[in-house]
Amino acid sequence: MGRRRGCGRKRITAALCAALLAAAVGCTGEPPPPEPDEPAAFALLENFSARMVEEGAPAIVVSVRNRGEAWTHAAGIRSLESGESATVADPVHVGTITESMVAVSVMKLVEEGRLDLDGQVSAYLPEFGTLLQPPGPLTVRQLLTHESGIPDFTVPLLASGRWVERMNRPLSLEEQLALAGTVPWDGRLARIFDYSRSNYAALALIVERLRGQDLATVLAADIAGPLRLATTRLGGSPPTAMIHGYITVEGMRQDAGMPAWLAEAPSNGAVSTVEEVNTFYAALLQGRLLAPDTVTAMKGGYSQYYGFALRRWNNTCTNRFYYGLPGDVDGYGTVAMTSEDGSKQIAMTVAYPPAPPTLELNPLIYEMQEVAQEAMNSLC
Repeated sequence: MGRRRGCGRKRITAALCAALLAAAVGCTGEPPPPEPDEPAAFALLENFSARMVEEGAPAIVVSVRNRGEAWTHAAGIRSLESGESATVADPVHVGTITESMVAVSVMKLVEEGRLDLDGQVSAYLPEFGTLLQPPGPLTVRQLLTHESGIPDFTVPLLASGRWVERMNRPLSLEEQLALAGTVPWDGRLARIFDYSRSNYAALALIVERLRGQDLATVLAADIAGPLRLATTRLGGSPPTAMIHGYITVEGMRQDAGMPAWLAEAPSNGAVSTVEEVNTFYAALLQGRLLAPDTVTAMKGGYSQYYGFALRRWNNTCTNRFYYGLPGDVDGYGTVAMTSEDGSKQIAMTVAYPPAPPTLELNPLIYEMQEVAQEAMNSLC
């Protein structure tokens, strides 16, 4: 915005001067200072957003919080069918960020003394050994950290038929584990990080057994209710005004907005908004959902980049870390990073340019993490 000019000695009436310039400038002849330039972080995010839309992303939404200040951005459309403009308040699939929420419910049970992290999984799920035939004893902690080596149930799921048929078939937690049981368990993969969606299917089933409630109800009681998150949930019918992601199958575009198999997927099935994702992670890291010692345990050791469903990135402003997760699911990518004190955050979702479904992460999720981290570190 250009500078506003003062009245100087121009021959205009005092009344006109007041009407044109109001109280902000007055008729002193001194121009007001120029407005500050947009922070580099926001320009970086806007440029990334413009490129994503140009490359075919239906939508991108971003929420940034920095020491009490907020900045949001939305570009693109909610769906290719409606053509309505996307907004920051629109629900999106947040993918693997669901695991952070499930981990909170797991750790609440630990705090209550009802669950032992180093206890055997079979003590809570008696059918686990028969169904999956693990190569040795397995602890709850190994499920949380993806160090169990358990086969990923989505491998046989993807091989079970055409995408439209298998993705639109409801899949219970028991069915997810039964699918994992059809794949030989390679014991050599145990005790190192090896991501498998089956880990959180088992954890969710443990939570359900101990609480006597379905996981969606537990997450609502543990997270959405206390934080007054109106959109965040697992399962149910597709929310209105949702941003739709798309994939390409056999040369045809398919809507990936709410496939039925995600309804009970504790690995990546949650729906939320970028602003509610920020609210969740701030509350977690500030100790408003769990005790401070529990939060410290969730962060993992200093040499670990992944704890209990919390990944970390370098915070060059403090020489410490940001915590959160990248969330990837067919049609969507979400990245959330929060400083340790919860005062600085970013959550960003991209409805990916349509591409064939795959078990591998969409390469864009890595670029999203780089952009988000650079934006955060420029806000020192």
